[in-house]
Amino acid sequence: MNVALFGKNVTDAAIPFIQELVDALNNLNGVTFIYQPFFNSLGGKVVFTRDPELFSRQAEIEHKADFLFSIGGDGTILDALSLVGTSGIPVTGINLGRLGFLSSIPKELIIPAIEAIQTGQYQIEDRTLLSLDSPRNLFGLNNYALNEITVYKPNVMTMLTIKTWINNEFLNAYWADGLIVATPTGSTAYSLSCTGPIITPDSENFLITPIASHNLTVRPIVIKDDCEIRIRVTGKNSEFLVSLDSRTEKVDQGVELLIHKAPFKIKLLRLTDKSFFQTIREKLNWGLDNRN
Repeated sequence: MNVALFGKNVTDAAIPFIQELVDALNNLNGVTFIYQPFFNSLGGKVVFTRDPELFSRQAEIEHKADFLFSIGGDGTILDALSLVGTSGIPVTGINLGRLGFLSSIPKELIIPAIEAIQTGQYQIEDRTLLSLDSPRNLFGLNNYALNEITVYKPNVMTMLTIKTWINNEFLNAYWADGLIVATPTGSTAYSLSCTGPIITPDSENFLITPIASHNLTVRPIVIKDDCEIRIRVTGKNSEFLVSLDSRTEKVDQGVELLIHKAPFKIKLLRLTDKSFFQTIREKLNWGLDNRN
């Protein structure tokens, strides 16, 4: 089993868990790839009994790695997607963060998780991505998002007018701090904090959620994921911000953005003992009475 490791910031508290993971992979009959900046950040604190192969781009692990382990939180998985791209390498997350809807493997269960993957006790879920078309090709080839594409105001003192069309039919002019277009995966992220609904990963929908709407009758709306969403933003500022997951760029007002389903999907690995409903039940403490 060949495994690629990806991570970002490393704390001293995380080192024992990373060492446990590396030791477990070293015992397997396979190659361990590790993201070059992540390897450098370890600073020799993790011991490799076999030299790993270092990589820095998708082509260096495509057709070579069976899985990619993202070490961190959900944000780390989002950053890892630029390295996986269209390769089809399944991604799974070892959660060193807090909530972790996507990073489903607790750091305390690294060894059982690897054993389960070895014995085929997992499922691969295809997750839909959003794609952004913009006049200046703002994000280059990395113009897709797993969670959401968001437009929002550049400072706290202004409001945006966000005109939105669905398949060229006018939907609304949102007076708001911003607007979120989310995938089912992203329905448990930023959109959820803005009162958006939770959508199951296989629902084939997109979700449009306003951020702090100045019209209280405006609510989130769910649409089919084969729709094209067109957005034009105006306001008192000459610029606004657009984000693809955790990546942000400035955009001149009046510029039109086209959002649609990406032509490929990302594969997420889920252990068979963890369902989507179980995950949200545990992460959101459903059914628990905090008064006790």
